[in-house]
Amino acid sequence: MARAVERIRERGEQAREKEIVEVLVDAFDELMRANPVAFRRKFRKMAAEPFAFYRGTACLFYADMAHEDDPWADERTSRVWIQGDLHAENFGTYMDSSGTLVFDVNDFDEAYLGCFTWDLKRLAASVALMAWSKAISDRDIAALIGTFVRAYVRQVRAFVANPGDEMVRLHLDSTEGVIHDVLLRARLRTRIDLLDSMTAVEAYERRFTRGMGVRELGDDERTRVTSAFESYLDTIPRGKRFGRNTYHVKDIVGRSGFGIGSAGLPAYNVLVEGNTQALENDVVLSMKQGNVPAPSRIVDERRIRDYFEHEGHRTAVSQRALQAHADPWLGHTELGGVGFVVAELSPYTNDLDWSELTEPADMDPVLEYLGRATAKTHCVSDSDSEQSLVDFQVEEAIAAVIDDEDRLVEAVTSFAMAYAVQTRADHRLFVDAFRGGQIPGISSADPV
Repeated sequence: MARAVERIRERGEQAREKEIVEVLVDAFDELMRANPVAFRRKFRKMAAEPFAFYRGTACLFYADMAHEDDPWADERTSRVWIQGDLHAENFGTYMDSSGTLVFDVNDFDEAYLGCFTWDLKRLAASVALMAWSKAISDRDIAALIGTFVRAYVRQVRAFVANPGDEMVRLHLDSTEGVIHDVLLRARLRTRIDLLDSMTAVEAYERRFTRGMGVRELGDDERTRVTSAFESYLDTIPRGKRFGRNTYHVKDIVGRSGFGIGSAGLPAYNVLVEGNTQALENDVVLSMKQGNVPAPSRIVDERRIRDYFEHEGHRTAVSQRALQAHADPWLGHTELGGVGFVVAELSPYTNDLDWSELTEPADMDPVLEYLGRATAKTHCVSDSDSEQSLVDFQVEEAIAAVIDDEDRLVEAVTSFAMAYAVQTRADHRLFVDAFRGGQIPGISSADPV
């Protein structure tokens, strides 16, 4: 059994409930004070089921990882770029900067430096949780996790054997089955459909529609956001910049109503001209406040912390370090002394939907692809990546510590199974604490 889980069980339920509350308050206190309604909604979503709780508590996962042994962590493998919140629902499609539809990791809010096994363990535990909710047996769950880990190791070793193989991507010509179908459905999406869902054309010009989740800006705030957007333009890598007219701002609105992970984070949508003056080529950008990444709470190293100007900068740098062909709109800015990350709201995103994958035979090939995608994320950076924190070949470092693949599979599987059981218990404790008003300022009984 994982050492972290042993520690939790030895301390007992009362101590664990207290720890859950303390970790949540430590991670989110400032944001909870600023927007308690958003966090009450976040916590209600987390209360719905163990997997939703797991998605919203990366901070708790890393608090536990601080007590976990890791024989695969050495000076190099303990400080590689990781996604930071790798779970089964953080994969989907996007259009990369080369114009290729790719299936890959699609969320980088928690990205940071840490042990490569943290991503493996967090993903594997999420698979165990999801599969349990589908009444899949422990034996089959273990086999699914084994498929994921072995695919990861094979891909890492393939990168070692083929240095510079950054064109390894999961796209329409290299996938089959469910993942291929996800890409095909993404291909059917159009920019005009996205624009029609968020904007309207009046007097021959496009503007955001005002409605649920959209906030009108006052003159002062609009001026400050526009200035921050202008500063963002200087952070786009020179090789990915479009003509200046492409970034002409047509409209800006405040946004709310994000999912579990981004609750309470201030955000704006910016409508810009796009490559031509044709209204169908307008582009919607998201400008969202960066959050403190969960892994940084246990990777407390000044050389890493001081490398980033702010959390928006950290998010953009991390994404370029983790993607081979990152979003050409990706950049960062500062607003009111706080970092924001800027990226396109792409019309070509299509998340992997697990609801129809009910049998191990259906899930197994998907886990194969997730293993390969995770390895690519760790080992291949964008050519415009500005980072210098990791100055070695990650695939060589990881391959060097995996001398026994079966041992790694067994360790990740054992951890995932035990941590999934613990997460189901933690979910119940969280619900009890929330219902009982134990989370300061976010009582379940407060009116919404």
